[in-house]
Formats: sequence, C-alpha cells, structure tokens
Amino acid sequence: MDPIIDPNTPQPQPPADLIKDSSEASFMQDVIEASKETPVIVDFWAPWCGPCKQLGPLLEKVVTEARGAVKLVKIDIDQNQQIAQQLRIQSIPAVFAFHQGRPVDAFQGALPESELRAFVDKLAKSAGTEQKSPLEEALEQADELMAAGDTSQAGAIYAQIVQHDPTSIAAKAGLARCLLAADQTDKAREIVDALSDEEKTDPAFAPVITALELADKAASVGDLAPLRSAVEANPKDHQARYDLAMALFAAGEKEEAMDSLVEIIRADRAWNDEAARKELLQMFEVLGPTDPLTVAGRRKLSSILFS
Repeated sequence: MDPIIDPNTPQPQPPADLIKDSSEASFMQDVIEASKETPVIVDFWAPWCGPCKQLGPLLEKVVTEARGAVKLVKIDIDQNQQIAQQLRIQSIPAVFAFHQGRPVDAFQGALPESELRAFVDKLAKSAGTEQKSPLEEALEQADELMAAGDTSQAGAIYAQIVQHDPTSIAAKAGLARCLLAADQTDKAREIVDALSDEEKTDPAFAPVITALELADKAASVGDLAPLRSAVEANPKDHQARYDLAMALFAAGEKEEAMDSLVEIIRADRAWNDEAARKELLQMFEVLGPTDPLTVAGRRKLSSILFS
C-alpha cells in the first residue's frame, strides 16, 4: 500500500497574504473585508517594544501552522496611530481577532505558544475555518475503513500514524483492534503492555483490554468439541454453556457465543452472580455499540430482562 502520510512530500505553502503588514490606508481591505471570509488576527506592535519582538515570531508560527484557518495582519502603531486610538490601545503588544468585520476577541502582552495556539484554535473553531492536519485526516480515513470492516487497510494506516506520532492514543487503540480482528492477539497485547498506566485508562483502549480479558478466559476453557458435547448432554449445565460461549467468541463465532449467554440469562439470570449478563455486556463493548451483533444482542437481552 502506498504511504498515506509521506514526510518527503512537500507541504503546500501558505497563501501569500496569510501574514502581511498593513496600515491605516489598507486596514479596511486587509482586516474588515478580509475577515468576512477568514478570521483575521491583528498584531499591534512597535519596533521599540521588547515583548512585541517575543510575541511576533510565535504568533506567525502558530498562524502558519493553522494552515489558512486564520490570517495575520501586523500593524506598527508608531506609523498608524489613528487605528490604535480608535481601538483604545494603551499598551502593546495588543492582539485583536476580527470575524465578519468586527472584533470578537483580544488580549494584551506576550503569551506563551500554548496559549497562542489555543487562541487561534478557538477563533478558527468559532468561525468554522479550522483545518485538519494530515494525521487527523489519516485517522478519520482509518476509522472509516475500520467501520466498513476493512481491518487490513485500516490497520496499515493506523500503523503509519503511530510511526509518525507515537503519542496518538486513538491510532494505537485502532491498530490494536485491527490486530485483534486478525487474530494477532499477542501483537495487540504488546501494544497494551507498552502503555503507561494513564494511557491504559483511556476510553479508546477499553474495548481492547476487554477483548484481551475475554481471550484469556477463553484460553482457559479449552476446545470447542468437548464443551459442545457437555452442553448437548446436559442443557442445564450453565457452566459448560458459559465456557462454550467464551470459546466460541474467541474462535470468531460471536453470534453463537452471545446466543449461548442469552440462553443462560433466559434460564437463570442470577446464575453465578449474573456472570452471563456481565460477559455479554463485555462482548457488546468489544464489538462496539453500532455493530449489528451488538444491536441484536441488546434487543434479545432487553426482551428477557424487561419481560
């Protein structure tokens, strides 16, 4: 498969007017009119202002990284005192955000890069102009393929994302789910084992960890044939049917596994401290709420519990 994310591919250059100097003469065009299409951040500065020299490069960096979601206009207040007076600017650096021809946000003083990025992100989000990064687009593509059942292609993309961004919990969880779907439990377990304690508590990994727990339980119950024979010999043997359900799920016979648990619940819902119901809910978690088997299983469970 061709790489979805190629670091050697030249990235598109920002538009020439993404960052520009402006003046009183062009303020209406560069800021007021331009902000009707794209939010415009106006940086009021002066050559003698130390904090301005600190803020300016950071602001340009964050705006450039926003990939066209916002624009930046720089105005020297020494050369454009009338605008500064109209906006009642008393100290610099002073930054105003314009959208739809009017100021919608502002701050004064030099902020750290993280706060500048939050300022830009908030502005872009409120204006609906935020741009997705290549990694975000790739993650969405992988999620769509996963939902469509193409775990092979999805897994390849998740793996590329993890290679470029080892901190991506969503990509690592997606890759682990694809490995589980391909019966590569050991490799999925390696991903989980490498997580920090905090990462393991992330909701994205909940179905993965549950699936591994189910696999461990299934491994301890043995082969299918003796379990089927035990259930056929004594249909009221709930432990044998429970063990069969676990083995069936691990073998990919998920619908039959869930039906076996439903049968236990129908016969004796309180058996073994509601073990069948608890395992059925775990299977729902592994499959996901929109999986047809989950939907059907929940319907069957509801018909028993609320009958």
